[in-house]
Amino acid sequence: MTKNNSKRTYTKEFKDSILKRLDSPTNETVSSLGEEFNISKSTIYQWVRTNNKKQRNNPINLKSKSNWSSQDKFHVVLETATLSENELAEYCRRKGIYLEEIKAWKEQCLNANIVSIKEDSEKLKSNLKEEQKKNKELQRELRRKEKALAETAALLVLRKKAQAIWGDEEEE
Repeated sequence: MTKNNSKRTYTKEFKDSILKRLDSPTNETVSSLGEEFNISKSTIYQWVRTNNKKQRNNPINLKSKSNWSSQDKFHVVLETATLSENELAEYCRRKGIYLEEIKAWKEQCLNANIVSIKEDSEKLKSNLKEEQKKNKELQRELRRKEKALAETAALLVLRKKAQAIWGDEEEE
């Protein structure tokens, strides 16, 4: 480290050592390193961004495990799906996560679809029962109306026959 007009410049080796401490299994925080070396957090974050742009296949992840979104966890599951045991162990050390966590996240991803399928099938079953009940009620109502219509038609036919036999009441 050298000092130039109130602005510090840092050697590449120093920056690399800070980035290594952020990424290694110790997973130190930006705040703790900033206080330890009297470096602003924004400077360290800038180094991390620059490092991640240069090393796209091995970026530094500053998120703590408790702050990982389900999308981040899913991404980790996808990244690790094809890795061998040694590669997976290296990946876990690099990201600061445990193999058991990845396995749990994978189970969660698999079970997420199973739960939605079960919920969908239960919804479909309940909807089918409701529709069958409505259908039954409509058929019952249709039969009742058909009977009433047949009865009315029979009464009209009988009325016409009675009029034909006895004639109209008005004629008398």
